[in-house]
Amino acid sequence: MIYIADSSLFITRKRIEGIIITVPSVLDEIRDERSRTIMELMNVRIEPVLQSFIREVTSKAKETKDSEELSRTDLDLLAKALEYTRSENTILVTDDYAVQNTAIQLGIKVIPAGQKKIKDILLWEKFCIGCKRRFPAGDDCPVCGTPLKKMRKK
Repeated sequence: MIYIADSSLFITRKRIEGIIITVPSVLDEIRDERSRTIMELMNVRIEPVLQSFIREVTSKAKETKDSEELSRTDLDLLAKALEYTRSENTILVTDDYAVQNTAIQLGIKVIPAGQKKIKDILLWEKFCIGCKRRFPAGDDCPVCGTPLKKMRKK
């Protein structure tokens, strides 16, 4: 089994058996010495991300509207998991709900490191708090100019 690991795996110290892979940007997120030691003891492979998979992940995240919540590291992890999912039995380990939501919609298996797994696949849309209209995207309402808020699509 191959696990693509977010920093939460090393912070929570969850024990898993198999090949553990992460991306370089996860190293930047791990600041405490204990988590770095755990990572070293797990013999984690650090691999770069292929841009073709970043583009695919970014496209899906825009479609689901999770792109506003995903960091560069999140996109990297999703891209690495997508790369391995196509050829191996792979699981992405993360506690981030936006990452989990996007991963599931990309066909990537997910397990949390310390929290609960999301129950539902979420789709988002924009909602105008002024005129109460719904829009697929944008920052301001094209009708009344009020800032749009992200809300769960029904």
